[in-house]
Order: sequence, then structure tokens, then C-alpha cells
Amino acid sequence: MNMGAMKDAPDNHERRRLHATDDNEQLHTIVARDLGIAIVQGVHKPGETLPSELTAVKTLKISRPAYREAIRMLVGKGLVGSRPKSGTRVMPRSQWNLLDPDVLGWILKNNPADSFLTALFDVRMIVEPAAAALAAQRRTQAHLEQMADALDTMGRHAHDSPEGQAADEVFHKVLLDAADNEILSQLTSLIGASVSYIAEFKRNRHVARDPKPDHDALFRAIAARRSDAARMIVSNLIDHARGDTEALIDDFTARDGRD
Repeated sequence: MNMGAMKDAPDNHERRRLHATDDNEQLHTIVARDLGIAIVQGVHKPGETLPSELTAVKTLKISRPAYREAIRMLVGKGLVGSRPKSGTRVMPRSQWNLLDPDVLGWILKNNPADSFLTALFDVRMIVEPAAAALAAQRRTQAHLEQMADALDTMGRHAHDSPEGQAADEVFHKVLLDAADNEILSQLTSLIGASVSYIAEFKRNRHVARDPKPDHDALFRAIAARRSDAARMIVSNLIDHARGDTEALIDDFTARDGRD
């Protein structure tokens, strides 16, 4: 659904896709997703009022309750504000909930600005080394077993495969859980989205670096309760990811300028 062109009636293919929902993705979720993507892409800019509810339901061929639920979802994510008689307005970016898994994913999957990637790596560098140091002191045997299982999966699959990527995300999630800090655990979606984005970014550009050796070293440090080593290894891991990503962006920009 092209929410940026919501004033134009969707073609038959769009109608089929809109209504071909399953138990896992209801219609209001699809509407919220497509509208959310249009907002983070800048199709609907901050301060802009969205088309009226009547226009939206007629254009998208959906019910008022479905559209209202989609808007409620976006309000909860900070993307829009809705008031009676004044319509639904796109909120300033400063009010977007960037830690919301959907918002973060929409931004990362739609050509994020270099400044956003820099901010993301900055946050990871602040959070993850400290979390790893805590995990080395607070981890349980269950955490070690979960991390070992994730490493085993990473070892059985290519680092750029979906299975390897998913195991990498699990490893980082368990790392934050092992820090035994409920506030840090709330950042799992941010770390997971970053790991997923970097893996896909590198896979699409055929980067050969295998992250598993760094993860193996981190596991050994946490298992041995070596906080300083865990902190340093995570810092190096993030530096490697940042360096690979920035090098690929610079190379792409240079080649694009030559075309």
C-alpha cells in the first residue's frame, strides 16, 4: 500500500494485498505499518495533517474501526497525534519513540541517514560494553547455556545466513539479560535491530568478515567472569561493525558519484 499516495484509489493488486491478511497480521497492522513507513521516509512530514478518516477509509477500502486502530498504534509510537476536529498530524521526529521495535525497524529498512547510524553505534558503544561487564559478574548457568546454543547455531550456519543472523541476535539478547538489569533489558529491541541491520547490510554487499570469533572470545570472558575483558571485546566487536558499515557506505557513495 502506497500510503504516500493515499488520495489515489489503490489498484486491484493493492486491494488484494490489503485484504489478504492472515491470523498473524491483521488489516489495521498493515495500514499502520505502511503509513508508519511513509512517515519515517518523509512522505508525510512533521506538522503535516494526514487525509481525513473518511478519505482514508474510502481510498483504502477498509472499515473505520480498522483505520482508527491503525492510528491508535501510530499515536502510541509517537509518530502522529490525533485530536477531535483537528485531524491527525505527523509529530516532530523528536517525539517519535525510536526505541519502539517497529519504528526502529521501519527506519533501518528504509535507507537510514548516516547520522542515524552513527547515533545507533554511539548508543551501542555506551550500553553494550557496560552490559557485558555486568553480565560477566551476574550471568547464570542458564545464560551461559543459552549463549552457547546461539554460538553453536552460528557455527553451523554461514554468518550471512538468516539462521546465523537470528542466532547473533539471540546472543546479544541473552547478553543484556545476563546483566540482570531490567532497564537495560528494555534496550534489547535496539540492539537486536542494529545487529539485524548490520548483518543484512553486509550480506547484501558480500562482506566476508565473520563475527563469530569475537563472539566466542566474549563468551569465554563472560564464562570466566572477566569483566574488563568482556568490556574490551564488545567494544572491539562494535568497532568492527561500525568500521565495516562506514567503509561500505563510503564505497557506495564514491561509486554512485562516478556513475
